[in-house]
Amino acid sequence: MGGVAIVRSRRALRAMIHDWKQSGLTVGVVPTMGALHEGHLSLARRALAETDRVVVTLFVNPRQFNNPADLAAYPRTEEADAAMLAPLGVHVLYVPDGAEMYPEGFATTVSVAGVSDGLCGAFRPGHFDGVATVVAKLLIQTAADRAFFGEKDFQQLMVVRRMVSDLDLPTRIVACGTVREEDGLAMSSRNRRLSAPERIVARALPEALFAAAGAIGAGADVAATLAKAQGSVLAGGFRAVEYLELRDEASLAPVQRLGNVPARILAAAWLGDVRLIDNVEVIRTNAAELPSSDEAAGDRPVTTV
Repeated sequence: MGGVAIVRSRRALRAMIHDWKQSGLTVGVVPTMGALHEGHLSLARRALAETDRVVVTLFVNPRQFNNPADLAAYPRTEEADAAMLAPLGVHVLYVPDGAEMYPEGFATTVSVAGVSDGLCGAFRPGHFDGVATVVAKLLIQTAADRAFFGEKDFQQLMVVRRMVSDLDLPTRIVACGTVREEDGLAMSSRNRRLSAPERIVARALPEALFAAAGAIGAGADVAATLAKAQGSVLAGGFRAVEYLELRDEASLAPVQRLGNVPARILAAAWLGDVRLIDNVEVIRTNAAELPSSDEAAGDRPVTTV
């Protein structure tokens, strides 16, 4: 089997996609920053199942890093990434450089309010502006009919959905479930930066989140359960917890009491010098004591993407 075609310029990519569209083919895109793992590959497989041609993008976007050291440490593994994609049948790996994405004089930023507030938005100033800007450019460059994003970066997913809806972009955003290691750790390119002892400690994060989600779903007090979960993460060996919160799944508004709308626990924590994020859906298993309509957070915004 041959290797995946690598395209580095917008002009070459657009010519290829123009031919596909002229032939009536649908296009799927999987935006990545490389350092691919099984989570990324699952997105590519989903794209291949739902669209005729698939573009995986590889661009380590400097505009979404608020810490220069984090940008410098981010793994770059283009050759290995291409080798992983080839057996799947991905049609193109699009690898633009910084000048191709942000040519001289580039002066536009896409900013999404609301769902970008709090959580990672509070601890990484400008991060989601960088995400929204680069994703908007990639969706336009690829003319994608569908774009595939993992739910692990849940706030990012919601920012992208809001941006696409607000700007009337014709791409459908497809959310794909988080892929986890056998011990429950969410797959992430950052995991490879963990030492062997840290990798063992890392499972404390998903363990605490799943335990908290189960307890809250069964009717436990939200604040007490979240505090216990944060304590468990720290006791497990993490050096700091940035946030560990229950949020409305659609609006990402804080939730103090589980109601009858979907909710998620979202967390970010530091293990050594590696920042890990994760989120877990909370499923109600105890229908007793649902809050009244007056107590509930209200109608959730409808996302039509």
